[in-house]
Amino acid sequence: MSKKKLSPVKLWVEGARLRTLPLAIAPVAIGIGASIAAKSFSPNLSLLALLVALFLQIGVNFANDYSDGIRGTDAQRVGPLRLTGSNSVKPKAVKYVAFAFFAMAAVFGLLIVIFTQHWWFIAVGAAAITAAWFYTGGKNPYGYSGFGEIVVFIFFGPVAAYGTAFIQIGHFDLNSFMGGVAAGFFASAVLMVNNIRDREFDAKVGKSTLAVKVGHKPAKALFMIMLWLPFVILAPFPFFYPVTFFAWVSVLIVLPVTLIVASAETAKELILALKLTSIAALVFAVLFGYGLAAITF
Repeated sequence: MSKKKLSPVKLWVEGARLRTLPLAIAPVAIGIGASIAAKSFSPNLSLLALLVALFLQIGVNFANDYSDGIRGTDAQRVGPLRLTGSNSVKPKAVKYVAFAFFAMAAVFGLLIVIFTQHWWFIAVGAAAITAAWFYTGGKNPYGYSGFGEIVVFIFFGPVAAYGTAFIQIGHFDLNSFMGGVAAGFFASAVLMVNNIRDREFDAKVGKSTLAVKVGHKPAKALFMIMLWLPFVILAPFPFFYPVTFFAWVSVLIVLPVTLIVASAETAKELILALKLTSIAALVFAVLFGYGLAAITF
């Protein structure tokens, strides 16, 4: 991987991988929409939930950069700059920054617990940080064993969306749960297309992602399923929340992604598909969340 000549600030911004933040925002947007629909919306709790999601996402980005970098699995990867793998920043610095973001997420999460008195959320937060670190960190990272998509589905789907709604509503909410499942499929699709892009190199360095385990064509098929299942979940919602119909607009992004991935022959062709899938996830979530909220307007 060639080193980019960037200023220290730009290096860290690049390492934060801000383009991944739509995946953190999407489930929170759905949870907020659900809380408004339930007439239990709290701006302060919503903001705290968003901050937790954003800091966790940035933290996991730096953690992955560090862990993959010291293992050498980022040495020749196609895609954005990796701080550790490119030797642009000292590995320990990247690790400490990852811990700093996890700490900030924990602080805002603790504020949520204090305000809501839902003390069991501490366990949820601890599980989220643990999952973030051990995705590529530790002696036996689950991201190297094909379980990444499952964990991403859980934490960037139902946990984030339902959790955002629950801290405001205080009881089970089907809208946020189902919307979270849809967001989780989008998040898994993003990780899957990323792993399809890196499949050949990952196989060489012993990173046995789901794409490596199942092979190229089955991985593409799984990606298509993950990409389109959110619309299966969306289908009945317009009958109860008519404005959620506009979430179908995201199909205009998903269709070209489908064509790109179906026809792609090189890793570089999949970079655009990865970006567009993240955008589709955010567009779907914002319009779905707004559609839930609109019932109260």
